[in-house]
Amino acid sequence: MSFSGFIVQLVNGLAAASSLFLVAAGLSLIFGVTRIINFAHGSFYMVGIYVAYTLVGLLGANLGFWPALLLAALTVSLLGALIEMVLLRRIYKAPELFQLLATFALVLIIRDAVLYLWGPEELLGPRAPGLSGAITILGRKFPTYDLFLMAVGPVVLGLVWLLLKKTRFGVLVRAATQDREMVSALGVNQAWLFTAVFALGALLAGLGGALQLPREAANLEIDLHTIGSAFVVVVVGGMGSLPGAYVAALLIAELKALCIWLGIVDVFGFTISFSKLTLVVDFLVMAVVLIWRPWGLMGRPQPVNRYANNAEDPLRPASTTYLAGVAAFVLLLAVVPVIMADSPYTTVLMIDLLIAALFAASLHFIMGPAGLHSFGHAAYFGLGAYGAALIVRTMGIPMEMALIMAPVVAAAGAFVFGWFAVRLSGVYFAMLTLAFAQIVWAVTYQWDDFTGGSNGLTGVWPAPWLSDKSSYYWMTLIIVVAGIVGLRRVLFAPFGYALRAARDSVMRADAIGIDAKHMQWMGFILAGWVAGIAGALFAFSKGSISPEALAVNKSVDGMVMVLLGGIQTLIGPVVGAFSFTWLHDTVARSTDYWRAMLGFIILLLVLLFPQGIAGAFRQLFDHLRSRKKASLLDGMSNASNQYVMPAKGVER
Repeated sequence: MSFSGFIVQLVNGLAAASSLFLVAAGLSLIFGVTRIINFAHGSFYMVGIYVAYTLVGLLGANLGFWPALLLAALTVSLLGALIEMVLLRRIYKAPELFQLLATFALVLIIRDAVLYLWGPEELLGPRAPGLSGAITILGRKFPTYDLFLMAVGPVVLGLVWLLLKKTRFGVLVRAATQDREMVSALGVNQAWLFTAVFALGALLAGLGGALQLPREAANLEIDLHTIGSAFVVVVVGGMGSLPGAYVAALLIAELKALCIWLGIVDVFGFTISFSKLTLVVDFLVMAVVLIWRPWGLMGRPQPVNRYANNAEDPLRPASTTYLAGVAAFVLLLAVVPVIMADSPYTTVLMIDLLIAALFAASLHFIMGPAGLHSFGHAAYFGLGAYGAALIVRTMGIPMEMALIMAPVVAAAGAFVFGWFAVRLSGVYFAMLTLAFAQIVWAVTYQWDDFTGGSNGLTGVWPAPWLSDKSSYYWMTLIIVVAGIVGLRRVLFAPFGYALRAARDSVMRADAIGIDAKHMQWMGFILAGWVAGIAGALFAFSKGSISPEALAVNKSVDGMVMVLLGGIQTLIGPVVGAFSFTWLHDTVARSTDYWRAMLGFIILLLVLLFPQGIAGAFRQLFDHLRSRKKASLLDGMSNASNQYVMPAKGVER
């Protein structure tokens, strides 16, 4: 460590902050006006760098370099406008979480489109003409292009600020951020305003990607990595605050640069690798900021109408016909290994389907009845899986006991993280759960001596009497059915009613003596415990466990399952888990571009069934029931009208 190295790293952090700010600024604009959590915003960044690579090759690396970057940003802007007009405009009135599901489907489609057009190899662009050299700072070389990037962030911030503060378009954008309905009532074409804002946000993301062409290789993984960092910047800076986003980008980039400069340090006999913290430092910052200042560094507390939540239709106890159908379905599942004895893979797939159903049911428990939209539920699935593996491997405890102890590990994690998380709400709650999940993932990914690091743990096999896949399947079926039925029973117990009361109206719940936050905390712990059961079953079914079980992709998969099935129904997560897992397996084995096909299927389901698959069937049954009831009432009315009072003196 040297002072000159420290200064160079700080300057390098300033350069990294500019590109991060461009993506975050676009994301903040889109969310502020359209209220869509655009999961595909990182894909715009990725497309920007790929398009810039192609245009530089076509126009030439000298005279065509700078025009190519601008044209790439404009191309991404047009792509964003097209997506908004063709898809998002159709789902503005859908629930926010289904909008998130639609943008996640776009991530899958865009990634495979990029794979088809540019291939799987990393692509590194040429150096920027005129800025390919380096200058000397305190005896160390520093790229001239990075100095240029340092200036880009403040310049773009100033231009966007002028656009929003000094133009009529900016006035409309700020007005729409505060009250979209009033803007529409004043005669403003809201549709085109949304399109323009979405195109501007995509332009900034595309520009951020294009500017990284000389510094970063274009690859297929940067979309999700970028959107995660952009979400962190927006939340830490404060939703809707562009200066806050820039300050947050600077803070996070400089902290990462500082960790790189520190490297490996001995503190009181302990060796600490600060360079490894770069994987998680942004999420650590977000967790600290949200706990200390829930609305971000430069954001403002949003006025919340504590009566504003629309109460959903009350949950109805299952009818006899419904219970008979469920019982028949469970019996059918029980005989699957017998029916499909010639296809061992079917049994393995069914185990995965059952585990996914339990994981989705645990997430639905807090998303639906509790109204808490978690982006980091995979943490408790992974804690259960790693807990089971470590208990068996390091403690020599039998697998049966590990299945009991491992979910307690997950519940302990939910106990600690939930205490902080339930004090927030909305997107801030979601992002804090994501931060905690990423912290857990980073620890397991880098703790080689204990968790196996990136390689994970192997040799985690079930007991001998469960070594046959059919036996393990039947045990899994019993545990999964018991877990789902248990969650359902909880929802119809006093605790479940209190949990839903806290979701529908915090103030009214408080008025009748319900501690809403305590109820949500207990619900969070219970959901984490059930997710830990699913994780333990998963570890023994595969014989190994890796950090991917805790990654953000796993959390997103769980949300997709819940939303695909329908968040308003108790059977929804099971339907969604079976549908998504089966589609994922079937599509992935049929084509190399399975992500795009899966994305198109999800989009189709979102457009056709905005309430989810199970929700759509429930609406259909309710409609048929109401029609039947109406026809019965009409028949009774007609029968009464046919009765005529007899004339006086006439016998009846």
